[in-house]
Amino acid sequence: MSIQKKCIQKEPPQYYRIGVFAQMNRVTIKTLRHYDEIGLLKPEFVDDTNGYRYYTSKQLPHLHQIIALKDIGFSLEEIHAILQGGNEQLYLQKKKHELLKEISHMTDRIASIESYLMKEDTRKPAHVVLKPLPAVTIAYMSVRLSGYAQLFDFMPAMGVEMENAECECVEPDYCFTMYCDEGYKENDIQVEICQAVVEEKPSHGDLKFKQLPPVEMAACVLHKGPYETLPQSYEAIVRYIEENGYEIIGYQRESYIDGIWNKDDPSLWLTEIQFPIRKR
Repeated sequence: MSIQKKCIQKEPPQYYRIGVFAQMNRVTIKTLRHYDEIGLLKPEFVDDTNGYRYYTSKQLPHLHQIIALKDIGFSLEEIHAILQGGNEQLYLQKKKHELLKEISHMTDRIASIESYLMKEDTRKPAHVVLKPLPAVTIAYMSVRLSGYAQLFDFMPAMGVEMENAECECVEPDYCFTMYCDEGYKENDIQVEICQAVVEEKPSHGDLKFKQLPPVEMAACVLHKGPYETLPQSYEAIVRYIEENGYEIIGYQRESYIDGIWNKDDPSLWLTEIQFPIRKR
């Protein structure tokens, strides 16, 4: 045989038993057998005498394509369709769209979890403090609300009336709402919007003045967060009052410490709920 003929003669293919081929490609023997059964990747040669499966190096790109497509998220059925001549670009574009849609759904779920965690924070056991409330002179407007959201619609008008009456607020500031109904009401709510002032003055339009006597004992809770979550703190303080043998003897107050006027983030708003109480 000439050297030329020897150089152009093709070498016989190198066969790899299934265990070696699996190890070469970091897949399991079970996976290769399954691919064989469903027609996804057939061995190059099967020994009829013992049933051993053999693979060759030319099958490596085929297997790597299967692994890559599977890692992207394609099902074996989709991979089989691609390998049988399906338009791989179209499949990839479709999968990209599906993944982007899934990311959008996951982002929404994460946002929902964050929102729920914020609500969970407001459900933590409230620290109820018992303390007296001193006597105070207040400027106030008595109004009837169609709903709780209407409360802050009246405050700017009250501010104008106080300015016209040349009122001077006390320091530290004590601005609060006093609820004058018995029990909870969702509408037709009677309230007094109150501001502690230095001195009592004659009535000025809807703005009136009066002295509030001291409260010997009040159950108080600091509520941090938007006003929509106030009912959770109300529930906590009322439960404390009932479970510890107290009774409510006056109108509850909401004292506004931080709010929209000085904090842009509602999660930072701070309100103190105050219930006048006594032992049963």
